[in-house]
Amino acid sequence: MGQKMAFFLIWQVIAMLITSLGFAAPPIPREMPDPIKKIVDFASDIKPILEKNCTKCHANGKSKGGFSIDHVHSVEAGGDSGPAIVKGKGSASLLVNLLLSNDPDELMPAKGDRLPLAEVALLRAWIDQGLQWEKGFTFAKFRNVPVAPRKVELPQGPEPNPIDRLLSPYYKKHKLDPKVFVSDGVYARRAFLDTIGLLPSPGEVKRFSADKSEEKRALLVSELLKDNESYAEHWITFWNDCFRNSYTRQYHGGGGKKITDWLRKSLIENKSYDQFVRELIDPVNGSDGFIKGIVWRGTVNASQVAEMQAAQNVAQVFLGLNIKCASCHDSFINDWTLKQTYALASIFSDGPMDVHRCNKPTGEKASPAFLYPELGNIDPEASRSERVKQLSKIITSPKNGRLARTVVNRLWAIFLGRGLVEPVDEMDNPSWNQDLLDWLAVDLVEHGYDLKHTINLILTSNAYQRPSVAFDEDAEEYIFEGPAVRRISAEQFLDGLDQIILAASSDAKDRDTGRKRAGMRNLDRLMRTLGRPKRDVVVTRRESAATTAQLIELSNGKPVADLMMRGGQAWVKAGQGPELIVGSIFSSALGRLPSELEKKSAQKIIGDPVNAKGVEDLLWMLAMHPEFQLIH
Repeated sequence: MGQKMAFFLIWQVIAMLITSLGFAAPPIPREMPDPIKKIVDFASDIKPILEKNCTKCHANGKSKGGFSIDHVHSVEAGGDSGPAIVKGKGSASLLVNLLLSNDPDELMPAKGDRLPLAEVALLRAWIDQGLQWEKGFTFAKFRNVPVAPRKVELPQGPEPNPIDRLLSPYYKKHKLDPKVFVSDGVYARRAFLDTIGLLPSPGEVKRFSADKSEEKRALLVSELLKDNESYAEHWITFWNDCFRNSYTRQYHGGGGKKITDWLRKSLIENKSYDQFVRELIDPVNGSDGFIKGIVWRGTVNASQVAEMQAAQNVAQVFLGLNIKCASCHDSFINDWTLKQTYALASIFSDGPMDVHRCNKPTGEKASPAFLYPELGNIDPEASRSERVKQLSKIITSPKNGRLARTVVNRLWAIFLGRGLVEPVDEMDNPSWNQDLLDWLAVDLVEHGYDLKHTINLILTSNAYQRPSVAFDEDAEEYIFEGPAVRRISAEQFLDGLDQIILAASSDAKDRDTGRKRAGMRNLDRLMRTLGRPKRDVVVTRRESAATTAQLIELSNGKPVADLMMRGGQAWVKAGQGPELIVGSIFSSALGRLPSELEKKSAQKIIGDPVNAKGVEDLLWMLAMHPEFQLIH
């Protein structure tokens, strides 16, 4: 009896210690509830449970863990962990098991009270009975931003750059120091890669760092933007992705024509953005490939005919609007309807289009019309060419604030790693700084739709010059603290390696790669693995996260090995000593000299006398280094 009492007292002390140290006892195990017999009604039984417990993290545009309950289709699609529902099998569904889980890292809801077993039983029965959903219902509360431009009064302040003046209250609110900047070396590398897609040469970094002028960063950006050839050969990559402009994939039926020459020329001359857009919608000689689209082989779904592609792509690229869902049926993710999408597509059609719902004809004909009739009307009786011309003028009208907002948001996302609105193709979503977005859009129009003007403004702002930060995709609220760390593109990676190899030559020139820029070359396996798309669909933003396939290709792929071999031979042929070679390679690759420890290790790797294999190894190590592959 005494031993039992002592044992009991010991466990009481342990329990008290656990409590005092902040450890909580695990939740009481919860068994799978028995299936209930009644027929579950979505509106009265299920909707209140989901609304109370799930919408904060998984609805109305939020999809924590990749899971959204906005509509039945998104529920069925599941999330990052796979399908959440096994229709007809509630007990086997991940959703139900997470509601019952004892693991604090996975149980749902993550915060707040746990669902009573009676409610879990209802959800299980709902899944058992086939996941019935109220027709047309969605948890999403759609937001439609006014189309007209909004003029924002620039506040008074000491900041010379309007962006910083507009962000000043934001910094104060979030207790951020507005005057924290990166070093000259980091800024130069960032600005070079973002404007012309190339690494600064060691000489350019040295001259920039030695300059004592307070205006040197502004002067650098201005000078880089005047390098029209380099600018065009870098930015053609972004626009090629947007316009599905492939150098190699050609399609039968007259679709998929290359627009490369027109696009490069437009970028070199810095064509105003409104004219740029007009010539893509209402094509001139050489720009018609974007609107013609891809004529797919065989039987084509009604939502993928060329006219519908034109409507989808114009809306996505120029208006930040996703109407792909509404190309098949009334959208579940926004307010756009099937009829509105077919009306837009009909502008590009030679005759009235037959409306198809989920690829089945409805018997209705679509009359040509624009999505925002307040901006202007399309004459349904006009010829196709005249209707397209009308559309190009409506979209580029100064009354359409959405055109400018969409493109300045894209620029901000490219340079700062995250848009003022996210995703960048969903411009009806709220902005984390609406005043800044609207001001930038109006400012672009007031400066003749000059994209270089807006680029210059962003790159000379204190916001752009702040130290980079890691972007937390799972954070409940986004707080801007500085540019997000970004990975260089496939084209920047290859151009950078070419620059490092060329630097071995005594007559190497600044901003030269020794061969055609990667962005102007045909797609190959290495570029494809590193993230360059095939350009059979519109891509307005590439995936930044590294993949296993990339790791394998960079570690063992023949194309990279051949590049390193060429580099090893070039540097040995240069005839320089080991210390000079190590310093030159570090300066070319990373924009800085090696530390003493790095220098000793690198010299040991390349040998004395220098051997090509050792230089290959050093080049490979630096090319794999985060300092080379990331824009900080």
